Amino acid sequence: MSKQSFRVCFCFRRIFKGRLLEPPEDVKFLFNQYSHNGTMTLDDLHRFLIEIQGEEQATKNDAQAIFNSLKHLNIFQRKGLHLEAFFRYLMSDLNAALSPSSGVHHDMDAPLAHYFMFTGHNSYLTGNQLSSDSSIQPIINALRRGVRVIELDLWPNSKKDNVEVRHGGTLTSPVDLVKCLVAIKENAFHASDYPVVITFEDHLTPDLQSKVAKMVTKTFGDMLFCPKSDQMKEFPSPESLKKRVMISTKPPKEYIETKNIKENETRKSSKKEHWKDEKASSESELETNDKDQPYQEEHIPDEEEEKTVPEYRNLIAIHAGKLKGPLENWLNVDSDKVRRLSLSEQELENAARTNGTDIVRFTQRNLLRVYPKGSRLDSSNYDPFIGWTHGAQMVAFNMQGYGKYLWVMHGMFKANGGCGYVKKPDFLLRLGPNNKVFDPTEQLLVKRILKVKVFMGEGWDLDFRRTHFDLYSPPDFFVKLAIAGVPADKAKKKTKIREDDWLPEWNEEFEFKLTVPELAILRIEVFEYDSSGQHDFGGQTCYPVSELRTGIRAVPLHDRRGDVYKNVRLLMQFEFA
Repeated sequence: MSKQSFRVCFCFRRIFKGRLLEPPEDVKFLFNQYSHNGTMTLDDLHRFLIEIQGEEQATKNDAQAIFNSLKHLNIFQRKGLHLEAFFRYLMSDLNAALSPSSGVHHDMDAPLAHYFMFTGHNSYLTGNQLSSDSSIQPIINALRRGVRVIELDLWPNSKKDNVEVRHGGTLTSPVDLVKCLVAIKENAFHASDYPVVITFEDHLTPDLQSKVAKMVTKTFGDMLFCPKSDQMKEFPSPESLKKRVMISTKPPKEYIETKNIKENETRKSSKKEHWKDEKASSESELETNDKDQPYQEEHIPDEEEEKTVPEYRNLIAIHAGKLKGPLENWLNVDSDKVRRLSLSEQELENAARTNGTDIVRFTQRNLLRVYPKGSRLDSSNYDPFIGWTHGAQMVAFNMQGYGKYLWVMHGMFKANGGCGYVKKPDFLLRLGPNNKVFDPTEQLLVKRILKVKVFMGEGWDLDFRRTHFDLYSPPDFFVKLAIAGVPADKAKKKTKIREDDWLPEWNEEFEFKLTVPELAILRIEVFEYDSSGQHDFGGQTCYPVSELRTGIRAVPLHDRRGDVYKNVRLLMQFEFA
């Protein structure tokens, strides 16, 4: 037993007895079951992997790899594992809650519309949406984390002779477009070989569009995917687009409005009577569009695409469009041409109340991008499940922020080997009886029960200074567990508080009933209790429930920004019923 002292005042110290790290009772019991005379042989470990860890395909070579990983420890014995070595294996990265060697295992040969895509919003901003700097560093960070969709806002520079990336109408500083393109090229396939999509929100004149086309072509060369036709009936698959870059954009609104004004003036001077008819028709259409102004600002009608310069238009692999009239007209149109639609989080919420199944049907072939509402000036994010449960592929997030929704986003894209593409569940892709599609509002039956046991934690004394959590005593840790998913599956649990202990042991078990386990994310957070209610953060992580490994597993924790701590981790058990 070690001792820790904390100074309370100049002449008084509080002394606390420390504990040595030791396995919880359940681990000791299992070791005794799968060992002989205090030693676990290769055969014993192999049997443990199959029967307790649920690794039915485990081989003796897998067990040998575990033995080999422990040989550097002075507690390792040639004949087998003693309890301490077995315990160190259980707490190691080899025993992670997600398989470290599973890699990409989803079917990657389906059209892009069949996948959730790791998507960024205003990918160039370093901080808030109003006054932060624009830089290539957030783009690099996002790509290296596995983000596959990068958004760039394109504006003319002050001299109107070049293109810069910035958040228009704000105090954010600009960054040169060519620097952003080079950063994307150099980092696009660091985390994954699957395609990167660049969404341009451009506000450019035709001459600057032409300049952008030359920049993009020169930078990416053969990496650029340019479809032979803009009338694609189906998007290509991620597998067919490996190591490729795709452009998704629409013509600039400012250019279209200017050109429309000039055309109206020409018609007015040449054919007065015809102009009156056109004016009446235009006003009628404008009244219709005013009712749907939120949608109108983000999308472009097909006929306007013809007005862009050809070399720029030919770069566009994923065409964005603009609504005319109500949203229903877009969602219900039976068009052979696939495209992208963008809605703000608020627009999607409103549309989902009345057109939820239409949105699901639309996303079976087309792409839907959801982005944060404009009032999120602090770069916060929203609940991604509103988009995911309706099949939205591009749920765009501010990657430079942090918070529980961004943690959930990180958790979702830990699936499928962290490649940035997650195959959507079948129920979002197929038609049911009578051509019905999935209805997110329907009450569903419980499909699975997830059982979670929290054994213990370690590593805070190594990754934090001694007085980080409390000036006068060791920390009082507790664990919060939550399911993020469809409304019926959302639930929260927490352990008891383990007082004055750097090596807390809880040994508590919880159950979560899941109706849509395919979309469920398990959130795990550790806090240090504070009587004020402002508990200190002690680590977090999120896992896709569909990819959890059963058995007793190590759970490394991450900081607020999603970076993994060096030593902090929990020992937990996962089972399904």
